[in-house]
Amino acid sequence: MAKVKVKQEEALSVKFSHQMGTGDQRAFDLYFFLPSEMWIDSKTLDEEAYYHSGIVGRRSYYSKGLHLPLVQSRFASLNKRTLEEFRLYLNLFAYQFAVAIETDAKELRQKSESQEFYPALNDLCDQVAQLLKKFRRNEPSEEKWKSYFEHADNYLSWFCEQQLLKTLAHGPRSAEHSEISDKVIALCRSENDYREVEKRYNSTSTKQDANRISNKMLLLRRLIQQGVVLKEELKPLGIGLKKFVTGLATGLVMLVVSALIFKAQGFFNGLTLTLLLTLAVIYGFREIFKEDIRNAMWRIIQRGRPRWSRILRDTTTQAVVAKQLVWLEFLRPQDIPKNVAEIMKHRHSQNKVDTTVLHYRIATKVTNKPFEAGYSQIQEQVNFNLVPFARHLERGKAKIYHESDGKISNESVERRYQLNLVAVLKDGKEPAEYARFKVTMNRSSIIEITESKLPDSINPFTIEQD
Repeated sequence: MAKVKVKQEEALSVKFSHQMGTGDQRAFDLYFFLPSEMWIDSKTLDEEAYYHSGIVGRRSYYSKGLHLPLVQSRFASLNKRTLEEFRLYLNLFAYQFAVAIETDAKELRQKSESQEFYPALNDLCDQVAQLLKKFRRNEPSEEKWKSYFEHADNYLSWFCEQQLLKTLAHGPRSAEHSEISDKVIALCRSENDYREVEKRYNSTSTKQDANRISNKMLLLRRLIQQGVVLKEELKPLGIGLKKFVTGLATGLVMLVVSALIFKAQGFFNGLTLTLLLTLAVIYGFREIFKEDIRNAMWRIIQRGRPRWSRILRDTTTQAVVAKQLVWLEFLRPQDIPKNVAEIMKHRHSQNKVDTTVLHYRIATKVTNKPFEAGYSQIQEQVNFNLVPFARHLERGKAKIYHESDGKISNESVERRYQLNLVAVLKDGKEPAEYARFKVTMNRSSIIEITESKLPDSINPFTIEQD
């Protein structure tokens, strides 16, 4: 079984996902080797700003229903339970259903051949119809339970319709498969009538405003995530230490400034214009160098320390499920671990260019207490947005010329860059395991992600790549 899954999520983002059980202690490291020609370093990319804007994570209870057939095979009756159990299992199924159709639809949209696309779309349409029908068969009769069911039913109906329409809109055009297109559109119309005519889930004003219906569905999605997606409490570390460094830097600068002022007063007799100008220059240099000294001291003291801590809680019971520490920093060459450096030495000679290394690390300690009923693992998904990297890249303006029968033609070529990415996984006291990837990208998208072979002396871990 793969320990880590890697996939291209959007045009310029990479997603890593892995699962952990009760009592697990895991450290997951990512080393981004960025070519110097990309002009990315601590001066052009602020680590803290990138963490908050470019790294998006989601931690939730995990079940293997990642595709619609698996969701269907794991479907359990929602009736004959307590109210809390009903909400728990309802949210579990609704969440799995939403993730499953999103996963399958996204994979389907990557198919460009109509002969592959339309049969798969037909299967997706059938599975959605069957699951919705089976889900509605379990509608509770008790009034106090109905509101929870209706929220989930409203959202799943709308979300399935949106995913099917989006998939059909982005699919290849084919007159030969018009009956499948008509079938999908008929299901979407049927779901729309079910929500708006039969059940009247949404008011007229909400239906007529795209913003209102979208925001309402976002709210309903948060409701079905209750008890499944873990609540995160993020806290920056070293705030007190940073204040101490600021005070120390200010004190050191003022010590030097005071010494210069005494010397200036002794050099000039009385209060003269020259003395005032000299004092102005001294205070000016104080303001210039105070921030630089503080930042330099803070980088030295902070080096190697975690930047954030995170507590993961169950949204229903508020019990602590896991605790995490997070690092993000640019590394000096001497700070790169020996095995990671050894992996990078085995690159092809033409790929051995100067690089800047951005290091991300997350250390997780999962509670030893059992999870909520129905769960045995939690899943962490971390999405790295490479748009801030692409922002510094050059646009390709070169042309390649060809000659044929005395005629010369040319075609434009794009400028591509290659990032090396080394992943390190360490479970408890077990030896660390490694993987290396090559990410080829341009300014607008990731071209491909390929796994590279490791040296024989390095222990690899199992990767599943989509």
